[in-house]
Amino acid sequence: MASPYRLTLRRPDDWHVHLRDGAMLHAVVPATARVFARAIVMPNLRPPITTVEAAVAYRDRILAAVPEGLDFTPLMTAYLTDDLAPEVLERGHRQGVITAAKLYPANATTNSAAGVTDLERIDPVLEAMERLGMPLLIHGEVTDPEVDIFDREAVFIERHLIPLRRRHPGLKVVLEHITTEQAVDYVSGSDRRLAATITPHHLHLNRNAMFAGGLRSDFYCLPVVKRETHRRALVRAATSGEPCFFLGTDSAPHPRAGKESACGCAGIFNAMHALESYAAIFEQEECLDRLEPFASEFGPRFYGLPLNEQSVTLERSEQTVPQRLDPPFSAPGDETSLEVDQAPLLFHAGETLLWRVVTSEQRQSS
Repeated sequence: MASPYRLTLRRPDDWHVHLRDGAMLHAVVPATARVFARAIVMPNLRPPITTVEAAVAYRDRILAAVPEGLDFTPLMTAYLTDDLAPEVLERGHRQGVITAAKLYPANATTNSAAGVTDLERIDPVLEAMERLGMPLLIHGEVTDPEVDIFDREAVFIERHLIPLRRRHPGLKVVLEHITTEQAVDYVSGSDRRLAATITPHHLHLNRNAMFAGGLRSDFYCLPVVKRETHRRALVRAATSGEPCFFLGTDSAPHPRAGKESACGCAGIFNAMHALESYAAIFEQEECLDRLEPFASEFGPRFYGLPLNEQSVTLERSEQTVPQRLDPPFSAPGDETSLEVDQAPLLFHAGETLLWRVVTSEQRQSS
């Protein structure tokens, strides 16, 4: 840490990000690679990433979208289905391709229709992951229509996560993008095999944001933002210095038209200013000294990976966040491109942030 006006951190990692595919992939990868050394990449494409070959091909497409001179490592995940064979994860793990596996309850969020319908059906897969030491990444919500959408995370913990961890006590689990005080308390009170990621938007927003001055689809995400009491619990968790809580942006870009359709897409694209957004919260809580462990240390240690050797520097100077990325963007050899109405809106659009990333020391890609 340097002066109050400059803050140098070990280069962070993003332990939960959506990079999409095609033109959108090429539009958003630079935002993540600019700051983060590694990222756990979500597998909910169409079709989802359910084979080692698909994971390798997707990793290659991601690397092709990284700007020249940036050193960025995508960490690939497999999408769990009711009938995914344990051998797929074992082979992917052995080949150094698949870092973790993602559990989406069927129809819980974007592109999750092929997700798991009954957790006991994947017990053989979870046994293999337990043996391999491979983390299970969970979108922790029930999809029972009788459960209020604001209660789905808490119900998932009681109904599914606690029994799952009893059946597989050696399994490493990340409860992703937590949103409730119940999740904070459960993770904090558990053993070191359970961790949670926290997004910048869940630290800044409560559910009033979705209805301020009208229906604000740009603040619609899943899990949805909750009451102010839950937001404050997340802030306490993120800034607590407890190693079970670490950075995961859940940055999730959608075309502008998709967010504003009759059935708007869930997701917030925050990658452009994610680190600055986290810094704002840590400064508010007067604990900027805890930002580096949260962003750069706790995640790698949970995953059993080395800490990054590079650094990134934030300067305390104002910047106004633009409304969206500047189109057009296109993938090499792809005739499609993102036009103005497809470019994703940026989190904090039109707002003034008090921090900006000014340097990022990176090794040249080999």
